[in-house]
Amino acid sequence: MKKEIFSILFILFLFSGFINAQSVVNSLHNLSLSGAGTVIATSESEVCIFCHTTHSTNPIGPLWNRNDPGSTYILYDNSISNTFQSTPGQPDGSSVLCLSCHDGTIALGNVISRSAEINLAGSYSTMQGINNLTTDLSDDHPVSFVYNSTISATDGQLIFPPTYPVKLDNNSKLQCTSCHDPHSNNYQKMLVSSNQFSELCFRCHDRNYWSGSSHQSSTASWNGNGINPWEHIESPYPSVAENACQNCHNPHSANGKARLMKSEFEENNCLDCHNGNVASKNIEIEMNKSYRHNVFVYNNLHDPLENTNPTIAHVECEDCHNPHAANNTTANAPYANGFLAGVKGMDQSGNAVNTIQYENELCYRCHADNPVEVSIIPRNTIQSNTRLEFDLSNPSYHPVVGPGKNTDVPGLISPLTESSVIYCTDCHSSDGSDSPKGLHGSIYSNILKYNYSTEDYTPESPEAYELCYSCHERTTILSAESSGVHYHINGKNTPCRICHDPHGATGSSLINFATDVVTPRLGVIQFVDLGDNSGYCLLICHGRSHATGMRY
Repeated sequence: MKKEIFSILFILFLFSGFINAQSVVNSLHNLSLSGAGTVIATSESEVCIFCHTTHSTNPIGPLWNRNDPGSTYILYDNSISNTFQSTPGQPDGSSVLCLSCHDGTIALGNVISRSAEINLAGSYSTMQGINNLTTDLSDDHPVSFVYNSTISATDGQLIFPPTYPVKLDNNSKLQCTSCHDPHSNNYQKMLVSSNQFSELCFRCHDRNYWSGSSHQSSTASWNGNGINPWEHIESPYPSVAENACQNCHNPHSANGKARLMKSEFEENNCLDCHNGNVASKNIEIEMNKSYRHNVFVYNNLHDPLENTNPTIAHVECEDCHNPHAANNTTANAPYANGFLAGVKGMDQSGNAVNTIQYENELCYRCHADNPVEVSIIPRNTIQSNTRLEFDLSNPSYHPVVGPGKNTDVPGLISPLTESSVIYCTDCHSSDGSDSPKGLHGSIYSNILKYNYSTEDYTPESPEAYELCYSCHERTTILSAESSGVHYHINGKNTPCRICHDPHGATGSSLINFATDVVTPRLGVIQFVDLGDNSGYCLLICHGRSHATGMRY
């Protein structure tokens, strides 16, 4: 009998301890003398008095013991968020109750039921630090909006109704109390549930592609070097997967107000992890090379909802990578790999695609019909639209969209054949064997993977045309089989680019002469293809007239 009584008492003891652990008594909302936080009263022993009283209450809340702050708040930008009312109003409901402390305008000890302000220890009077949201709520998750099926359908990535324990108020509005329980300290920051792996965020947000993405599954952690990528999180988890949404987003006091990013500068949201201190590859070092997609010179120009073919010149990490979708899935040309999953592009016909299938469709987004693109090398036939350069109806092109037309290409290095298809990134990519693939940065112009000398009178060498020789075997190119090429490259120190346009050309064999060296002969600049790797030119090059008798 004694043993049974002891067991019952033990269970009741554990239960009471559990209830007490969840209560406001052990939370930061206990501002009384018994509070466990740093903000506590000097003598006040009542716990609930800082929010509630039994008599002469403020009617705006349940037995509310605080005055309405009466503030006019700056709201989250409704042009960005789909979670807004048709006529956005001011915070209401329980959110106003929270703001009576958390906007920093009313002293914490200023309650209705006391004739004098309750004194707090130290220098605390109003809310301080990260808990002071101020009256500018444009950097905070929106509140006091009607959350309904219309908003869910408009956004396309919201769950309606939110799943428990996230709850709307009696007016179907999302309030502070949808995410925070002011009386429970069971989870960090008085949340209604754990946010490990962004469990709480996903009660409302259902991001496309997230399941299976690298950010969803990565166990990588910060190595302690450089800037802490999670310094914006009060109590971060140890891995990328566990911090999930908060790797990049900050629901309160976000520096990047648009979409609540942790940094105002888009690239900083990526590069504080992708600098070798969390992610294995150091992208930041590539971005600081001489030739690069310079993400540092643009700010607040990228918009996830922008047209597939943006007219305002800019480049940001998220123009090429979808952080909710990127993964390590491999692919073969021309198909896009997992790093490019879920990004917009333009297909070979010039149509917008919301999710690219082929890698070149991403490149076309800026390097096809975009008016900001310019021709770098002056040519006999000028074409700066890369999509048109690779068109399969052209007489010749590098096989990015489909296999090339030349069935006898000299010196192709295995495993390449005349039926092979290649990526844009087989030529344009970060230099160095240990560098991550992709057009981040290179020591070579045009973000080339290897050196490609374009200066006229360049002495031929394996280094001068390393890019070309990575696919076309050097000894074959310089052999008798290509004697004309041998003569021009090796004999006259004429670079490849004088004759060949590497993307595509209106003539065979990628021939599209550079007009800064080649000039017309009798009004003509032309290569006549006689087949079987032979032909002749009609033009003047290096002051020498080329005519029908000069066969190659």
